[in-house]
Amino acid sequence: MSSMLERLPGWPDLFGWAETGLPGAHVAPGLHGIRIEEHLTDDGTYVVRAELPGVDPEKDVEITVDSGLLTLRAERSEQTTEKHRTEFRYGTFVRSVRLPAGAKDDEATAEYEDGVLTIKVPVPEAKTGTRAIPVRHV
Repeated sequence: MSSMLERLPGWPDLFGWAETGLPGAHVAPGLHGIRIEEHLTDDGTYVVRAELPGVDPEKDVEITVDSGLLTLRAERSEQTTEKHRTEFRYGTFVRSVRLPAGAKDDEATAEYEDGVLTIKVPVPEAKTGTRAIPVRHV
């Protein structure tokens, strides 16, 4: 359906807005969203993959966790110089996601390959079932 809307001139990309937010509705001026995908694997790992082509992960990417909120911040800058002109492209990108309950954020890992940042956070299996609590007579 999204591809059909893209072919209609004058129609906004409504499905793109669902992922990145409405234009002009960013938290702070100058910040842009980051496209991500997230899922929980069968082995209990929460995985976040973010599209970040053209950034140096060692210099331009910052990942933080505070009170169960994973925040990814990246900055991209590029300069193209030709004979009679120079072009600059730059921007700051931010995306935050809530970690699943019980996620072990202190064991999180991150890898960057081919423009995609992958963050993995172990999530232990939640104990299910009811436990009886004995009552002591005093």
